[in-house]
Amino acid sequence: MAANLRTTLTGVGTLLPEIERGSGLTSSWGGLLSTLPLLTFAATSPLVARASHRWGSTRLLVASLGVLAVGTVVRSLPSVICLFAGTVILSSAIAFGNVLLPALIRRSVPTHRIQSVSALYVTVMGLMAAVSSGISAPLAHTVPGSWHTALAWGVAFTVAAFFAWLPRMRGDKPQATAGGSHSPVPWRSRIAWQVTFFMGLQSLAFYTAVAWLPSILIDRGASSTTAGWMLFYYQVVSLAASSLLPLLTRGRHDQRWTAAGASVLVAAGFTVLVAAPALSVVACTLLGLGGGASLVLALTFQSQRAGSSGEAAALAGMAQSIGYLVAAAGPLLLGILHDTTHSWTLPLTVLAVLGIVTAVAGHGAGRDRHIAVPHEAVGRGGG
Repeated sequence: MAANLRTTLTGVGTLLPEIERGSGLTSSWGGLLSTLPLLTFAATSPLVARASHRWGSTRLLVASLGVLAVGTVVRSLPSVICLFAGTVILSSAIAFGNVLLPALIRRSVPTHRIQSVSALYVTVMGLMAAVSSGISAPLAHTVPGSWHTALAWGVAFTVAAFFAWLPRMRGDKPQATAGGSHSPVPWRSRIAWQVTFFMGLQSLAFYTAVAWLPSILIDRGASSTTAGWMLFYYQVVSLAASSLLPLLTRGRHDQRWTAAGASVLVAAGFTVLVAAPALSVVACTLLGLGGGASLVLALTFQSQRAGSSGEAAALAGMAQSIGYLVAAAGPLLLGILHDTTHSWTLPLTVLAVLGIVTAVAGHGAGRDRHIAVPHEAVGRGGG
């Protein structure tokens, strides 16, 4: 499942200049295309916990994989309407996987292994995202159908995951039929809001980099293929950071300074892009180190800060609905700022400042505490 959560999204950034030329989209529309998955995540994520309670997590995962395959194919059809409609369909499917995996980990994995298992699926997710970024532009130049075909190559992994999950549907029982209660969304929990904003701001940095880093590098003289491989390098570094983080923080329950430090690295990466654009390798290294660690922590917090799998699903739904709404501002804002100023200096400066804000949210979210859920709300099954 993790192999399908970023593959269909990260290749778009590499292909965005060609998509804009081929379909006549402006930078603002290109920013909207990059933002659309995040808006869809924000709209869909609140529905997942209740649907999981009613239908069962495994059934929802299998259904979402089927929808993801359909959306990927629709997006690759030669039509601007299909480009946007397919993006909404596949993003809705990914939103279910985003929310359900932290809850499944909380239900199935001992507490002391949550971060390691979260890092494992983030590593797989990041590996596929990096591969997609690296090969999408070369594919567009070599296969029939150009960028349309390059947008759809990941459907092979979606079909494979669909058939891998099918046998697991047999033992999946919805909590509603088993008498389980639906955990409320922890709107009144301070630490839940800190987890939410940390999730949103680190996602804003990631999706903005994925959407616009190739365009920034191309604007400064790099070829589309070189820019694509720089995005690949950024994600490989991110992959290494997400893999090593559990080893470096093993046994630590308080993650405040780890989250804050990772966010500062991201801010430093954007600062280098502004102050010394020739040092793009250094910038990508800093962005990858900080971003990879931040993603593992953001997803781990959604499991660790909850007392049960139901609470984890509720917290993940909150963190990812509001968090992705925050993140959605990134690609669109950068596109608008670039169109207005005809420069990347102001957009990158804004991202550097937001990196410091992320550090503050991460410091709060990293505390070794559980969210406080009112018992009477749990008993009602509402919230």
